[in-house]
Formats: sequence, structure tokens, C-alpha cells
Amino acid sequence: LLSPKQSAKLRLMAFDALADDLGVFLGDFAVSATSGATTANVILDQPSQVLAGDMVLSTDYQITAKASDFGTLTAGTSITVDSVAYKVRETRLIDDGLLCEILLQKV
Repeated sequence: LLSPKQSAKLRLMAFDALADDLGVFLGDFAVSATSGATTANVILDQPSQVLAGDMVLSTDYQITAKASDFGTLTAGTSITVDSVAYKVRETRLIDDGLLCEILLQKV
């Protein structure tokens, strides 16, 4: 049984290991994305929303990526994710800035 201090230290070590290799985080669910000369693994989310009193179904396309790969993409930039073309709507850093969320529009 670990003391609270040992447990906190273990969690911090695990977080440091994840921060050192974000590829582990992206690896299991990743698809390939390319923008310009950069190709890297990202996680693609495609949640649907029901709008206008259940009359319209809308899909919000979003990727999660390493900020070092795609964190500087700006609105209007082209990106191909899993062989599908998109344009960037918005890029936001997440939490500590190692990862980013990029909102996309299918083209």
C-alpha cells in the first residue's frame, strides 16, 4: 500500500512519461493527418448534434493532436485527415499546451 505522498509521486512520474511520449496517448486511436510538410498521428472525433427541433443532424469534426505537430494551424488552413480533406476552423491548446484541439470543416 502506498502512502499519499508515494501515490502522488507515482502519478507525477506517469504524467511525465506521458508528456515525454505523447505518441503513446495518440497511438491506440490514431489516424494519419497531413498539413503542408507535416504528417502526424491525430485522434479524429465526429460527434453528431441534433438541431432545429430534431429536424437537422449536424456533425462537428475535430482532431486532437500534439501541439508541436499542428498547434500553429490557423483558420482556413488545409489539412487531410484519414484521407479526407478539411479546412481548419479553429485551433485551441488544451490544458498544459502539449496537445491541441482543432475544429474542422469538411471540404
